[in-house]
Amino acid sequence: MQPSFFDHEDRLAKLEKLGDPLPRLNSIVDWQAFRPLLKVIHQKQRKSSAGRKPHDVTLMFKMLVLQSLYNLSDDQTEYQVRDRLSFQRFLGLTPEDTVPDAKTLWLFREQLARHGLIEKLFGRFDEQLWQSGLMPKGGQIIDASLVNVPKNRNTRDENKQIKEGSTPEGWDEQPTMKRQKDEDARWTKKHGRSHYGYKNHINVDKQHKLIRRYAVTDASVHDSQVFDELLDDENGNRSIWADSAYRSEARERDLRERGYKSRIHHKGTRRRELNKQEQEANLRRSRIRARVEHVFGDQRTRQGNILVRTKGKIRAAVKIGLMNLTYNMRRLEYLLRTQSAYCMG
Repeated sequence: MQPSFFDHEDRLAKLEKLGDPLPRLNSIVDWQAFRPLLKVIHQKQRKSSAGRKPHDVTLMFKMLVLQSLYNLSDDQTEYQVRDRLSFQRFLGLTPEDTVPDAKTLWLFREQLARHGLIEKLFGRFDEQLWQSGLMPKGGQIIDASLVNVPKNRNTRDENKQIKEGSTPEGWDEQPTMKRQKDEDARWTKKHGRSHYGYKNHINVDKQHKLIRRYAVTDASVHDSQVFDELLDDENGNRSIWADSAYRSEARERDLRERGYKSRIHHKGTRRRELNKQEQEANLRRSRIRARVEHVFGDQRTRQGNILVRTKGKIRAAVKIGLMNLTYNMRRLEYLLRTQSAYCMG
């Protein structure tokens, strides 16, 4: 027997009752606010009105949000949208509607990269956070997390040439092989382990644990080199927390001159160990700085950012930017939900 409209609605209602987070996310995010930025993707003059019209830009953007929320590949995203009623409802589709395929989704993400839109979309959502009363408060916490990409099996000489900014000899004659190589990613070591890929540098406000600013670099860039780029002058508190990798005499002096209160961890050396007062200060600061680790931990467990399957920094930056944006969307939903529960209580 053909399912009725009421059967369909009943299934969706049960999904929501069982904890589907997408309806609430759909209601609290102003998706149409992104449209003015996204419409540049379809501004190219069409030669003819014949053929299929391009998919709605907001629909495509929401598909990328789903992809980031659930850590899906392009093919998996297409499959899940076709298969899951909850995804279709989130996108405003019915089972009879045409679903953008994996290739279309890939091309749309390429357009985001080409037009440099992801940081603008992140900023547009930050405006929504302000409108919700979630201004950056309590100070700022700065840190970075490694984001791995598939490893290149290069020779030492090839890696040396890439690091110097040149393409290894013979690669241009093998375009298929070259397309599989990431010439922007770099190696680094952390806690004695080697990592290959990029870094997600973020600034989290202490009050709400929302990402206010971020930057993407290759993995070899030292955390401290991106510090100034991440500073948020709009935070209502002038305190800054960060680990000892960010500390230097020059930085401490610069922060004082700019009216900031440094809560950056003290750094010991082989020649001078930390005294008891500095150790106690670091312990107090660690309790605050741990809030940024909660953000990275959430991204790893909920969004699977351990490995980003892209080639090149520009594409990786889009993926990482979407990861940061969708984290903020989920965080907004949580903050508003707990706020509502508190008011009702």
